[in-house]
Amino acid sequence: MTFRINELAPGKKVYFASDFHLGVPNAEASLAREKKIVRWLDTVKHDAAAILLLGDIFDFWFEYKHAIPKGYVRLQGKLAELTDAGMPVLFFTGNHDMWMFDYFPKELNIPIIREPISTTLGGKTFYIGHGDGLGPGDHTYKLLKKVFDNKVCQWLFARVHPNLGIGVANSWSRRSRISNVKKDEEFFGEREWLVQYCTEVEQRQHHDYYVFGHRHLPLELPIGEQAQYVNLGEWVNFCTYGVYDGDKLELKTFEG
Repeated sequence: MTFRINELAPGKKVYFASDFHLGVPNAEASLAREKKIVRWLDTVKHDAAAILLLGDIFDFWFEYKHAIPKGYVRLQGKLAELTDAGMPVLFFTGNHDMWMFDYFPKELNIPIIREPISTTLGGKTFYIGHGDGLGPGDHTYKLLKKVFDNKVCQWLFARVHPNLGIGVANSWSRRSRISNVKKDEEFFGEREWLVQYCTEVEQRQHHDYYVFGHRHLPLELPIGEQAQYVNLGEWVNFCTYGVYDGDKLELKTFEG
């Protein structure tokens, strides 16, 4: 998909967020977080030129032909309100919600993007994606992702009744990293795999900003001398997001 904003109107901004992980660790906490995300969207909609959601918005999502996971209606309703008003909203799939198919494009007018994109926003160049399966290492997950991306495997899972399929998946997601890790995840320094990946991309093609989720740590790090890597963090603990005003991209925290 091609998406770009050649020039931001005065006072307009592009917002980035990722890793809401709605659904965990339990229904009550997820609902409170969902309401908080809706408040955030209400706050930013007044000056947003676009809102980019960079994956793992749901801790599990699978679309059957005639069924989707129960819940999250407040978020979906708010997104529909924004797109109905003409607001561009993009959804980059993450490793937890890669099974997005046509529901969001058809019902909410939100394009689904499955791979990182290189684009221009207000005069600066961006490289944007979720971040899973990129960089060195993690060969087990990369193999697993190929299985999850396989159309035959998706077709077979779709044959499982939603009560069983979604139930098993929700049980699995409650054991996920975001459900069980403490707030302060380890920073790996030079071994940060997304930093290594961005460095390799930068050697081939310059971008002013590399924006990703997935890592769960809010990070702002230099890539060489002229680029910056920004990881958006997550909303279970940090509630951080990115805002680009046409001059610079900054990480901010919503409601402390």
